[in-house]
Amino acid sequence: MKKILIIEDEPEVRENIAEILALSNYEVLKAEDGLVGVELALAATPDLIICDIAMPGLDGYEVLYSLHRHARTSGIPFIFLTASTEKEQVRKAMTAGADDYISKPFEGIELLRAVESCFKKRQLRHAAVAQKSSSSGELQPASIMELLRLQPDQRDIHFFHKKQMIYQEGQRPTAIYYVLTGKIKIYRIHPDGKEFITNIAGGGEFLGYTALLQDVNYQDNAQVLDEGALMHVPRQEFLQFMLTDSRVSQYFIDLLARNVKAQEHSLINLAYNSLRKRVANGLLQLVAKFPEGEGSDPSVGISRDNLSHFIGSATESLTRTLSDFRNERLIDIRDGKIFLLNRERLSNLAN
Repeated sequence: MKKILIIEDEPEVRENIAEILALSNYEVLKAEDGLVGVELALAATPDLIICDIAMPGLDGYEVLYSLHRHARTSGIPFIFLTASTEKEQVRKAMTAGADDYISKPFEGIELLRAVESCFKKRQLRHAAVAQKSSSSGELQPASIMELLRLQPDQRDIHFFHKKQMIYQEGQRPTAIYYVLTGKIKIYRIHPDGKEFITNIAGGGEFLGYTALLQDVNYQDNAQVLDEGALMHVPRQEFLQFMLTDSRVSQYFIDLLARNVKAQEHSLINLAYNSLRKRVANGLLQLVAKFPEGEGSDPSVGISRDNLSHFIGSATESLTRTLSDFRNERLIDIRDGKIFLLNRERLSNLAN
């Protein structure tokens, strides 16, 4: 039985979709907002995701972006639900990487046809890959982790403690790294000594492949923020995979393209957005990627210094902005963690 995740903040619409799918013999998972949807997708790995675009907190685009950064969810077919029929909105939905979109209101048969179409497209893609693999005498692993043999019985798991360096600027890359657990900050240091964090990587992400593919020394640093675990693929073995298996090379080409888009978005955010917008955007990004806390108020566990380096501001300026957010009841700060009390207002502020 195929498993479908519905991410929709309107209870009536969510239940209506769930009923239609259940009657068609699909297993249904339901999430009332984007954050819960990302958590469920990472935990359950559904066969298809149906997601509303306009939602409080994380909107549909942010959900899709978050899931595309995780290896195990990046290939899941994705259908957007939208109340807009404008061409620009539809084009934006498809450009973001969705497989299809459905305009509200919709008929049950329209929903089922879109679902069946997505599954048929995926089946055809898999068949094409299987045929190519068969003709070349290769086996068809189920995922990039299997392609690179990132399994506990095939590679050692390396455990790292807080503040330990994975690699440093200027070093020659000897492997690519796959994050199993924990948080790892990727950062650069300006000649004047200021630090700028370009990414905070978590479970399901790869590190160090850009320098290795360019055949240059590392141009950034990777340091553990929380205790975590990684696996690595040695340089020569990884390059051999890239040369001999088109699926591996295509995966990392796509990954590079997505990272370029993410960096362009970050640069625009840094150049044109106010500090309040940058702080709101940074908090929402981190809570989407590293959901912590209980109930409806997720939390961000990161030091003020690292958060300021992530959003590109002085620590003192960040502290004042967080204090303003707290006074406005957008966030709360307890036990060193930042709790998001009103994700809808933060999302409106970020946009």
